[in-house]
Order: sequence, then C-alpha cells, then structure tokens
Amino acid sequence: MVGNAEFFFKLRVYIEDTDAGGIVYYVNYLKYMERCRTEMMRSLGYDKGSIFNRDLMFVVRDVAIQYLKPARLDDELMVSASVLSVRGAAMSLRQSVVRADEVMAQGELKIACVDSAGLRPRRIPKIMAQELREAHWESGEMLWNNN
Repeated sequence: MVGNAEFFFKLRVYIEDTDAGGIVYYVNYLKYMERCRTEMMRSLGYDKGSIFNRDLMFVVRDVAIQYLKPARLDDELMVSASVLSVRGAAMSLRQSVVRADEVMAQGELKIACVDSAGLRPRRIPKIMAQELREAHWESGEMLWNNN
C-alpha cells in the first residue's frame, strides 16, 4: 500500500440490495465499493463537484473481485479501500466488504482519470496524486451511511 492506510465506510444491507432469498445481489458489492471510494475522495476534500469542476472524471478501467461469503438482509457491513499505487492517469486500489470478521467480497480495481469532455486519459493532478499516495486515515475513522 502506498499510504499504508485503509479508509473505512459502514453500511447496512437493505431489502433493495438483496435477491428473493435475502442475499446481497452480487453487483451491489461493486456499488458498496463505489460508495466507499467516493467517501474516501470526499475525506481528502475531493467531492464530486470539485472533481467535475477540474474537468476530470474517474472511471473504473479494470476490476477483479472475489465473492467469498454471502451478506444478508440487515447485515451491518464495513467496506474498505486502500490505495496501492498512483501513477500518471491511473490508480490501483484494494477493496473489501466485511461483516464482523468475515470477508464477504474483496477485489482490486484500476481507476483511470479522464477528461470530462472527450473521456481521454488525463494525468491525475499532482497535488491530488500526492494526497492519495500519502493518505493516512485514523484507524477509528469511519463513516456511517445513513441511507
């Protein structure tokens, strides 16, 4: 890990997240990871507005995910994100979704930085890249999703 830090985001599983059997539908793990990355960036001062105002966007370029155990309706989950690398127009992250001490899903993602207009690769702004590399969240710092 670059900054040797993990960002945490708590959430609860609602009925809209599950299939008919009350098990989290597989694509929702990716949504949980997206929420965590969004809040991680927000914690560094980069909310969606400030990113769009820089005429750039972050898009998922590649994702490899392992589904290990099923999360269920009403479970309280902890989603984490760790920055593995930041280079040029891309960053790599490791993410996991955990219930208590059980890993439900984990994966590695490559995120590309692109310009908003043409969706062409664009270097991550120098200060943003530095902050991502050096990020260190307090071990107890967690956000609770009230949605």
